Amino acid sequence: MDRGFRFLCKAETTRLVSFVGMAVAIVLMFQYSELPSGKFLSSVTTKIASFRMDTSLVDSKVEGNNMHLNGSNSNSKDAVEENAVSRADSLFHNGRDSITAPAPEKAKGLTDSVVNFSTRNDVSPIGSAPEKQLSLTSQGAASPQPMVPLPNRTSLDSETDSRSPVVSVTSTATSVKSNATGSVSKDGKSGSLQGSGNMTVNNGKPVSAKNSKRRPSKVVSISEMNLLLQINHAYSQQEKPERYSGVDLEIFRAKSEILNAPIDVNDSRLYPPLYRDVSMFRRSYELMEKKLKVFIYPDGDRPIFHEPLLDGIYASEGWFMKLMEANKQFVTGDPEKAHLFYIPFSSRLLQQTLYVRNSHRRSNLIEYMKNFVNMIAGKYPFWNRTSGADHFVVACHDWAPAETRGRMLSCIRALCNADIEVGFKIGKDVSLPETYIRSSENPAKNIGGNPPSQKPILAFFAGGLHGYVRPILLEHWENKEPDMIISRTLPHVRGNKNYIEFMKSSKFCICARGHEVNSPRVVEAIFHECIPVIISDNFIPPFFEILDWESFALFVTEEDIPNLRNILLSISEERYLEMHKRVKRVQEHFIWHAEPVKYDLFHMLLHSIWYNRLFQINQT
Repeated sequence: MDRGFRFLCKAETTRLVSFVGMAVAIVLMFQYSELPSGKFLSSVTTKIASFRMDTSLVDSKVEGNNMHLNGSNSNSKDAVEENAVSRADSLFHNGRDSITAPAPEKAKGLTDSVVNFSTRNDVSPIGSAPEKQLSLTSQGAASPQPMVPLPNRTSLDSETDSRSPVVSVTSTATSVKSNATGSVSKDGKSGSLQGSGNMTVNNGKPVSAKNSKRRPSKVVSISEMNLLLQINHAYSQQEKPERYSGVDLEIFRAKSEILNAPIDVNDSRLYPPLYRDVSMFRRSYELMEKKLKVFIYPDGDRPIFHEPLLDGIYASEGWFMKLMEANKQFVTGDPEKAHLFYIPFSSRLLQQTLYVRNSHRRSNLIEYMKNFVNMIAGKYPFWNRTSGADHFVVACHDWAPAETRGRMLSCIRALCNADIEVGFKIGKDVSLPETYIRSSENPAKNIGGNPPSQKPILAFFAGGLHGYVRPILLEHWENKEPDMIISRTLPHVRGNKNYIEFMKSSKFCICARGHEVNSPRVVEAIFHECIPVIISDNFIPPFFEILDWESFALFVTEEDIPNLRNILLSISEERYLEMHKRVKRVQEHFIWHAEPVKYDLFHMLLHSIWYNRLFQINQT
C-alpha cells in the first residue's frame, strides 16, 4: 500500500509540473504575441489597480445617475470624443497657473486602462433611448477625454496635495458598513462611523430607502461625481426626435461653439482657477445672453404657482421666480421660439398649503404636481415633444425631490436638496444654492469677512442637532480645542450678529448636513470669506457643472469627522491664502440682486439650466 501511495504521489507530482510548465508557456506566448512592448504581469497589475476607484460602481447602482460598467471593448470614437480632446488640451493653458501633469489626478484609474461605460435612463419616461458606450483609453497626453473637463488642477494645487494628502479624503469611494439595527455608532478602535444602508427590495432590485437619521447606503466620492458629469454630458440619454425644430438646430450650433470656444486667459472679470473650463463657460454664457428664450406657463393656482417667497431659508426658489417672471431679455410669449419651458411653482408654498400637519404623508403633494403636469401635457403640445426634457423647475424645499418625481424626473430640476441618493442626476439636474435671506429688501446685506490675518479661529460650527452627522461632530469636537468653536445653536441676537462675527473671524466654516444633504452654511461661508468645509456625503455642490469646487472648498467624508482637525491643520499657509482669495472671487455668483447683474446668482442658475440642456439633447 505504501508503494502504491508513493507511485500515486509521483504521478500527481508529474502532472502538476506539466501543468505549471504549460501555464508558463502560455504566459510567455501571450506576452510576446499580445503585449510585445510591455510585461504581462505588470500590465495585469496596472489594470487591477486602475479599477480600484471604480469597483464601488460595479457592485451597486447610483440611483438617478444609472452608471453601469460594461466589460466589452469598444474602439469607436465619435465627434464628441474628438472635440473633447481639444477641450482637454485647454487645461494646459488655464489662467495664471499651469497644469503639471497631462492627466488630472481625479481621472486616475480611467487613463491607465480601457474602461467601457454604458449609460441608460431607467427612471425617465424616455426609457426607450438606446444605450451608448464610452471607451476611455490610455494613449498618453493625446488620449480621448470626456467632453466635460475635470476641475483644473494648478501647480499650486498639485504641490499642496502632495504635501497634504489627508485633504483628499474623497479621492476614492468610501465604504459604508451596514448593520441590522440601522443605528449610527462610533467604532471604539478607529472612531469611524457605521450606519445602516436601510435597503429594501423592489422587483428583485435593491433600492435604498431614504432616512435622514441614517447614513446613505452608498457614498459617491467627488471624483466619482466628476466621472458621472463627464459621462452624462458626453452621451445624451434623451431619445432622438423624429425631426429637429429650428430651436433644436440653434442648440446644436451653440453646443458646437462652446466645445470649440477659443482659449482665452486674459479675462479680467473671470478668475480661471474657479472654473472647470473658463473658456467654455464664458462662451456658453455669451450665447445664453444672445439666444436663450424661456416660455413660462401661465397656468397654476396661487399661492403654489406664481407667488414667490423672498425671505427665509427657502428663498432661492422665490427670488428666481420673481426675477424670471419680470425678465424681458429671456422670457418669450411665443412657445415655438422657446429653448426652455419654466414651471413656476414654489415647493415651500406647496408644503405650507397642502401638507396636513403631523400626518407624515406627502402623497397629496406628489399627486398635486403629477396632476398639474398631466394638465399642461394635455393642454399644450410642448411637454410631449420631448417628454419634458426641455422643461425645468426651481425648488428649494427638502421635499422637492419627492414632489418632482414620476413624469417630472425627465425635466431639469434645480434643487437645493441635491442628493445623489434620492434621484438627483448629475449633468441634467442643477444644484440650487440654499441662501438664507434675512432681508428681502436687501438680500446682499452683511456680505464680507475679515482678512486672513484677523481670523484667529481655526474652525467654526454652530447649529441645531438635526440629523445624524451633527451629534457626531459635537461628540468629537465640542469644547475639545481652544481654536475650534463647535457648538449647538448660539443664543439669539438681533441680526444673528454673533453667528456672523464667528464666521468672519474663522479660517474654516464647517458645513455639516442636517436632516438633508444641503445647508445654507455653504453660501454663508462664502459670503463671510470663510473656507467651506462640506461634511455631507452625496451632496452635489451648487453649479457643479461649471465651478471647480475643490479649488476653494474642502470635502470631508462623514466617517472622517474624527480626523477633522488634522485635515484642517494640513492645509499650508500658501494653500489657505489662495483658497481665501478664490472664495472672495466666487462670491459674486451667489448673490441675489433686486435687479439682476452679470454673473450673479440669477444668471448663474439660468446658465446652468441652459448649459445642461445643451449637453442633454441628442444630436446623432
